[in-house]
Amino acid sequence: MSDDTEHTQRLVAAWRGAGRVLSRSLLEPTVGELLASLAEAPYDTDQAADVYGDGVVAALERRVADLLGTGDAAFFPSGTMAQQVALRCWAGRTGSPVVALHPMSHPERWEEAALPVVAGLRTVYPTSEARQPEAAEVRDLPEPFGTLMLELPLRDAGFLLPTWQELTELVDAARRRDAVVHFDGARLWESTVHFGRPLAEIAALADSVYVSFYKSLGGLSGAALAGPASFVEEARVWRHRYGGRIFRQFPQALAALDGLERELPRLPAYVAQARVVAAALQEAFTEAGLPWFRVHPEVPHTHQFQVWLPYEAERLTDAGLRLAEETGTALFRRWSPDGPPGLAMTELEVTEPGLAWTAGDVREAAAAFVARL
Repeated sequence: MSDDTEHTQRLVAAWRGAGRVLSRSLLEPTVGELLASLAEAPYDTDQAADVYGDGVVAALERRVADLLGTGDAAFFPSGTMAQQVALRCWAGRTGSPVVALHPMSHPERWEEAALPVVAGLRTVYPTSEARQPEAAEVRDLPEPFGTLMLELPLRDAGFLLPTWQELTELVDAARRRDAVVHFDGARLWESTVHFGRPLAEIAALADSVYVSFYKSLGGLSGAALAGPASFVEEARVWRHRYGGRIFRQFPQALAALDGLERELPRLPAYVAQARVVAAALQEAFTEAGLPWFRVHPEVPHTHQFQVWLPYEAERLTDAGLRLAEETGTALFRRWSPDGPPGLAMTELEVTEPGLAWTAGDVREAAAAFVARL
């Protein structure tokens, strides 16, 4: 067993054993726990299992289309596949292989250059700054493009969202360029608080929307691509070509339905609590006299945000590990060295376990963490 594997196992054991956490890691559940949770899904499990997308999978697709107010929705085994299919379909319909998106978006950072290699698409960037693009930047792109893809929120920039006015202006700028708009809505579910709009009104701005079932909703895996019925019908053909027409997917579909029933209504409370946590962390770091820190954004747009500190990532991860093992409180998990030398970043997420924390609890935990640096 490698040192990295042993260290990961120690981390996960400490997280599982912690009695006080802001959220539970996706690495923590056992197979038995995940199987047991499927029985809680709002679906008659005495019905026949799905075959190539009928039954519970079709029920999930109808539920997503209803929530987003679209003509139809198709289940995909992964968001990567759903987005590639969406952008490929729009390239065929618009006649343009050019996609305008952010260089920090998921297809550019986490999909092994699949858009050009697999789909033959080319990307252009309205901006390279760590923020959402602006309407003027879309309007003034020096070459034509067929699709504008917006990641809502933009995770790698700090789970950032535009304002509602900025979003509508972005969409309008794309329309004026005769382009269609696709939302990478992997975490769109929790964006309603920031926008002050229901899901269907947000989705109505776009020509197509992708949503994830394991991010934020706690599902096993899988995604949905939603849009007009004719578009989704074409997407199902490409899904088959990409190898995404799976014989049985009822575990993923049941877990997704359970997430929509259980987690979706709670997300606004998670967002509100994330703002309490973010403010308390800033107070605690100031009181501790840290030479520098950054909570980004200062007021979180969703229930997730970044924390930056001026220490090596391994040192910060170790401090969090010892805090969890010694006190039963898991405040921070892994830290990443991505960014300027001497700085490290971690992402914080607030879910149901974090609702019990007061601002005082956060300050106390943060002080104990800093003491272990």
